[in-house]
Amino acid sequence: MTTKDFYYDLPQELIAQRPLEDRSSSRLMVIDRTDGGIEHRHFRDIIEYLDPGDCLVMNNTRVIPARLHGVKEGSGGRIEFLLLKRLDINTWNVILKPGKRARTGARFVFGDGLLRAEIIEVKPDGNRIVRFEYDGVWEELLDTLGEMPLPPYIKEKLEDKERYQTVYSKIEGSAAAPTAGLHFTNELLDEIRKKGVNTACLTLHVGLGTFRPVSVENVEDHVMHTEHYEVTPEAAEIINKTREAGGRIIAVGTTSVRTLETAADESGRMRPETGDTSIFIYPGYKFKITDGIITNFHLPESTLLMLVSAFAGKENIFKAYETAVKEKYRFFSFGDAMMIT
Repeated sequence: MTTKDFYYDLPQELIAQRPLEDRSSSRLMVIDRTDGGIEHRHFRDIIEYLDPGDCLVMNNTRVIPARLHGVKEGSGGRIEFLLLKRLDINTWNVILKPGKRARTGARFVFGDGLLRAEIIEVKPDGNRIVRFEYDGVWEELLDTLGEMPLPPYIKEKLEDKERYQTVYSKIEGSAAAPTAGLHFTNELLDEIRKKGVNTACLTLHVGLGTFRPVSVENVEDHVMHTEHYEVTPEAAEIINKTREAGGRIIAVGTTSVRTLETAADESGRMRPETGDTSIFIYPGYKFKITDGIITNFHLPESTLLMLVSAFAGKENIFKAYETAVKEKYRFFSFGDAMMIT
């Protein structure tokens, strides 16, 4: 299985540049993975495809304003930091741009000295381990100085930071949004719960590696990045009781799928646990617990496209994507949605 097998042509004008005013007004393509059947709806109609006793599993991670612009001490050269993962209270794994000449000991200043940083290690992958120095509260400082780390294919500036957050976001730590959840409103979630659908939140802090195209020729050779996750005892209990009662587990987004499939044992029972996952799901994978997926349309040759191909069948997915291009669906983070049942 080669990476090229997961390539498709996408007109640039179909890449959504801004979120819709009404989150739930995006289009929804519904795919039946048993026969490849396709329906065209709007996202607010998703309630019709959820049954009483099902469980909607959502990722409650919250994106941090992880892009920082500063200057190098001494030279004044401009630098961009992208915060990837917090290692301890003041230490982060970061991407620097430009970063080739930033060596151990190099120092940088942000916000006229409100925030300072020193590189303490250069990683083999080119990332840096950086120690920050500051006065005050880190979260408040980051909110003041940082920008939302929108994907590179979004060229327009986002005026409202909250539009790159789900309405149920809670636990800070992501470098990117779990975008399938951006379509939900609080009102729609209330309607879903009133119908008798259970909801459970787990956490997976999304890393930028999620959105990168696979660079190796053979899919099996790809080394997946790691992301931190947590399944609380409460979430595990809701999910397990749903399965015991015969309800379906519907994952909102590929990040929820990866967390579910990591934390479930071989019988499909959820374990309350915290850890790091590097699970790589591609065609041939046997799903343990996921019965349905709500997701967006993904980049060519990405691990996300491979994951949904594993779930629905590659032929079904590529037929759906061909249809989406023809029908001018909006693609990627601020784009339209797909439900696979």
